[in-house]
Amino acid sequence: MAGSKEDVETVRAFFQDLRARGLGDPLLIVSDGAPGIIRAIEECFPRSARQRCLAHRMRNLAAKVPTDLWPEFKTRVAACYQAPSRAIARQLAAGIRADYADVLPSAFACFDDDFGACIAHLRLPVTHRRFARTTNLLERLFVEERRRLKIIPNGFGEKPVLKLMFGALIRAAERWRGLRFTEFELRQIAAVRKELDQEYEDSITPLARSSQPRVSSKSAP
Repeated sequence: MAGSKEDVETVRAFFQDLRARGLGDPLLIVSDGAPGIIRAIEECFPRSARQRCLAHRMRNLAAKVPTDLWPEFKTRVAACYQAPSRAIARQLAAGIRADYADVLPSAFACFDDDFGACIAHLRLPVTHRRFARTTNLLERLFVEERRRLKIIPNGFGEKPVLKLMFGALIRAAERWRGLRFTEFELRQIAAVRKELDQEYEDSITPLARSSQPRVSSKSAP
C-alpha cells in the first residue's frame, strides 16, 4: 500500500486493510522506532508482542559512544540483547546502567529507551530469535528497489513502483526458506500466545472489560 509518510493514520490504515483481508494477531511485530508505526502497532495489534529492530538500535548507539569505548560497550549490549531469557537480559541491563549511566548518559538513555521491546524476541524459541530481532528482510527489499530505480528513467508513477516492490516481494518469498518448527517449539509458541493473551486481558481495566459486549459461545439460531 502506498503512503505519503509513516504517521499514525497512514500505518493504521495499512494495518486495518491487512485485518480486513484476514490477518489475525501476529505473535511478534518488528519495527523501527518511528512513533507513528509504534502507536499504530499498539492500537491495531494489542495482543501481539512488539520487537524494536536491533540493527537500528545498534546504529543509534554507535553514534553516541566514543570510538575507544564502543567495542566494550557493544559487547555488553549485544550480550544483553542475546541473553537466554528476558530476566537475564534485565540483569545484564542493570549492570550496564551501573557502569555507563554516568559515563555515557546519552548512550545509556538510548539503550534504556523502549528496552522491553528490544528484548521481546527472547520470548521466542532460541533458533528463531535471530530471524525476529531486526527488520533486515524488509530493509533488503528497500535496497532492491533503490538498485532498480537507479537504472530506470524518471517518470514512474505509483502503480509501476508498487509493481516493482511486489515483484521484489515475490522473489524474496521464493528464496526464503522459512523457519522449521519442532513439536517442542510449537508448544513454546502456544505458551507465548497464551501469555500474550493473558497480558492483554490483564491490561484491560474492570470498567473497560464490563463495557465490552459479551459474545455467546452458542451459535446464533
